[in-house]
Amino acid sequence: MNVLVTGGAGFIGSNLCEHLLANGHTVRCLDNFATGKPENIFPLLEKYPETFTLQVGDIRNLDDCRKAVEGVEYVLHEAALGSVPRSIKDPITTNDVNIGGFMNMIVASRDAGIKRFVFAASSSTYGDSKSLPKVEDVIGKPLSPYAITKYVDELYADVFARTYQFEYIGLRYFNVFGRRQDPFGAYAAVIPLFVKKFMAHEAPNINGDGEYSRDFTYIDNVIQMNMLALTTENPDAVNQIYNTAFGERTTLNQLVQYLKEYLSDFDPEIAKIEPTHGPNRAGDIPHSLACVDKAKKLLGYDPKYSMKDGLKEAVKWYWENI
Repeated sequence: MNVLVTGGAGFIGSNLCEHLLANGHTVRCLDNFATGKPENIFPLLEKYPETFTLQVGDIRNLDDCRKAVEGVEYVLHEAALGSVPRSIKDPITTNDVNIGGFMNMIVASRDAGIKRFVFAASSSTYGDSKSLPKVEDVIGKPLSPYAITKYVDELYADVFARTYQFEYIGLRYFNVFGRRQDPFGAYAAVIPLFVKKFMAHEAPNINGDGEYSRDFTYIDNVIQMNMLALTTENPDAVNQIYNTAFGERTTLNQLVQYLKEYLSDFDPEIAKIEPTHGPNRAGDIPHSLACVDKAKKLLGYDPKYSMKDGLKEAVKWYWENI
């Protein structure tokens, strides 16, 4: 396949680029390095000079999007501004990137005759829905600007499928973690942030009492879902939204205990560190647990990594790389 990965220098995007290249596909990465990192992809440019290209560009620029899809068969659209707190602080930029940029990419893809457009959706779309586990067709009202943008993307994709015979698959990611997820910066995700704190012998701060829960999803499960979405030949599987998760719930208190256990294998002093607690964070969903039955049935999804299995891999990577 010839695949464009937008946001290909980011955490998820670079892992997708690496997997595609290792399996013989041709890949173009589009990134403006707002949150992506050159070190995530420069080794890939050196290793795969014939099949990997980088286009520095911004999805908010339609010309950049049109250039990026030239000669491409498939798009993995990972480029976005993540983070609920960032969207609350700066809703305008989040909207510009996640809705305006998405529109540019989907229009450019439509006009270029892309075979299939696979995009990163978000579990934040479930909003204030209290039902567990989360099933794709039961959502609530969004709780943050970020959540609104990701839901709007789903709506646009559906309209494009109905109006232009455009083929898409949207993947609602549930708290993805793993190698290359950035532990630094103001909007670092909870797992790399806590790992960094523990490694520095500092107490991580839990928002609330620690009983909020998440369906933490290891990166290799996400790669599997993206590959299935790209390659499925099941006509019932396209133009659909899928939960992308393991289907297991972990509280923040449990997460801290697992991290202490796995990190103390490298540094026994970490086992003595106790977290602090602060107020709950605005816009946070209290509990998140995915039902992945739809993905299993229509795509043949078979996640290989439980949260604990993935966490052991991630901890080892962080210990060796930060």
